[in-house]
Amino acid sequence: MSTRRIGMSDIVIGQALPWDVYGSDGSLLLRKGFIVTSTSQVSALIERGLFADTGKSEASQRDGKTVEKASEAPSVVRTINTVRAELRRLVYNLSTEADVPAQLISLTKKMGAAVFMAPDVALGCILLNQDDNYGPRHSVDTAVVSLLIARSLKKPADEMLLLAAAALTMNVAMLRQQEKLQEKSETLNAAEQELISQHPEAGVSMLRAAGVDNEDWLSWVLHHHESEDGSGYPARKTSADIPQNAKIISLADRYCARVCARSYRKSMLPNAALRDILVEGKTKIDPMLVTVFIKELGTYPIGTFVRLESGETAVVTGKGDTTTTPYVHALLGPRGTPLSTPLKRDTQKPLMAIREVLHREQVPVKFTMRHLWGDIARL
Repeated sequence: MSTRRIGMSDIVIGQALPWDVYGSDGSLLLRKGFIVTSTSQVSALIERGLFADTGKSEASQRDGKTVEKASEAPSVVRTINTVRAELRRLVYNLSTEADVPAQLISLTKKMGAAVFMAPDVALGCILLNQDDNYGPRHSVDTAVVSLLIARSLKKPADEMLLLAAAALTMNVAMLRQQEKLQEKSETLNAAEQELISQHPEAGVSMLRAAGVDNEDWLSWVLHHHESEDGSGYPARKTSADIPQNAKIISLADRYCARVCARSYRKSMLPNAALRDILVEGKTKIDPMLVTVFIKELGTYPIGTFVRLESGETAVVTGKGDTTTTPYVHALLGPRGTPLSTPLKRDTQKPLMAIREVLHREQVPVKFTMRHLWGDIARL
């Protein structure tokens, strides 16, 4: 049997499956020819971890002979990078692109499939894959976190899709300017401050003009900078008047902005960003969502660099039994010598407990996400 992991984008609703589908434990879930009829079915299946019996590998011709090629396994990192690039292109050409809503939904499905295929890798991209243009990267990062919070809240698949689309498009009115502002070291001038304060309303206008007519989607874009205490913008709405999905996007937006390096400041350490959000949560953020957020990301979010009680330097790569005891991979030994291969550690063990959190520049070793998670995280 030739198998590969499949994602949401591989399953077409209303069409017969072209292969048998197995769970991560090897059990047969669906026979070839089965017709999936709803997105909720797709989401439920993806969560179980799907592998398809693809039969023969792809064939190509060489010197008149058929040469078999193994199907390449999907990469979450590559998919997320592709979504970032496609989002940038689409938003830059919003007024001239055809069928923008369909393109955005297709892009959102592609991103969602990657997130649910390997959530740890998708979260790791936020801290470990910051090389792309800030604007689209930040929107995709925010959508990743928003999706995982929504899943934790058991929201329906259709609602999660629209929520992720709203997160991807929350900054359409200032995406070009974001890249310029990213390079500024001086205080924003009056025109730049006005652009920021008006971008939710301007974004809704641009999306409507491009054909987006789903009122929930547009409402979540409009309200993603409102705060519980009425100090947000553009309408200074308070708690009950702010849609919950707009609050989710707002929370994810605040976190992702804090942990991103800027030209004019270092990124905040992830655990410090979480503490900052907890303080804000007393007045500005729905405390219930903050609780869900901390549970989903943990005290030490994936991609955080840490020093262990053993003296080893490591990076967080997975959730542990508690929010304060994640799994990590050691990169440097106790004396600062790079390890030949990253070694998995359980920080629940006293010797492997986290002693302190580090900035990336305090970790003098080169590695890629593929070293930590394998081919699913290759570039």
